Amino acid sequence: MSDKSSLRPTLSCASAALTHEVEVIDERGRRSTIAIPAERPLTIYVDKRELVTLMTLGGAPEALTLGYLRNQRLVRNVDEIESVQVDWSVDAVAVVTRNGIADVEARTAKKVVTTGCGQGSVFGGLMDEIEQISLPAAARLSQAVIYTIVDTIRTQNSIYKQAGSVHGCALFSSSGELLHFFEDVGRHNAVDAIAGRMWLEDIDGGDKVFYTTGRLTSEMVMKGAQMGIPFLLSRSGTTQMGHMVAERVGMSLLSRCSGKHFLVLTGQQRIEFDSSLLDPALRPLAAADHR
Repeated sequence: MSDKSSLRPTLSCASAALTHEVEVIDERGRRSTIAIPAERPLTIYVDKRELVTLMTLGGAPEALTLGYLRNQRLVRNVDEIESVQVDWSVDAVAVVTRNGIADVEARTAKKVVTTGCGQGSVFGGLMDEIEQISLPAAARLSQAVIYTIVDTIRTQNSIYKQAGSVHGCALFSSSGELLHFFEDVGRHNAVDAIAGRMWLEDIDGGDKVFYTTGRLTSEMVMKGAQMGIPFLLSRSGTTQMGHMVAERVGMSLLSRCSGKHFLVLTGQQRIEFDSSLLDPALRPLAAADHR
């Protein structure tokens, strides 16, 4: 029997500065130095074929590359990839697959431009796999854990607090434990980095919660569903198509998560409310639902 770990791709450990200092003058003519997020191009080459250039913070380029290939549905399994090597001297990453990507020309010919910031495009067939995705119906998320997640994000040491102008995505367990947190110049990059890390660590999404600082668009919902995650939370709102896709895949979608406030848009049956916090008129109904 082959060792599964031996099929994991060989990764570089590329590093880059995440912030850049610039001199500014305020409204009173005072000079000071502030930190702003770094932003650099990363061109992905797959088997020597140029695929796409992403604008990225550069904090997790290997995970970003793997997650991008996964979420674009170009590679189905991380074991199909032999190596991912990032070289910041030429702003490029070379991906070598074990057997190539079948019909890569046809599969990358059509692109759908999305509403995302920073390379918000996805190769054609965005909606093709919706009917094939089945998220775990038995998964549950308590109101207390929702508050734990929101508070954890609020207190997380981040590039956003230092320099602003970035989006963050996080993966939590259903008990509220923070598993991974990534930031990037675009939320699509941050979610792709999470997807890549889940691949590398063989993390199942069925009992996980995904949090994003960005709005819940159709592509964000689809990426969460492709990772098998039943809960998607955001401090921002959603779009009509994001809501529609969440309903189609059976995802629990929560928006405007801030402090003690949140809105459950879809998948309400998975949320376990604290009866002591409910409107008094709704408490009998909640009690009946749990009998």
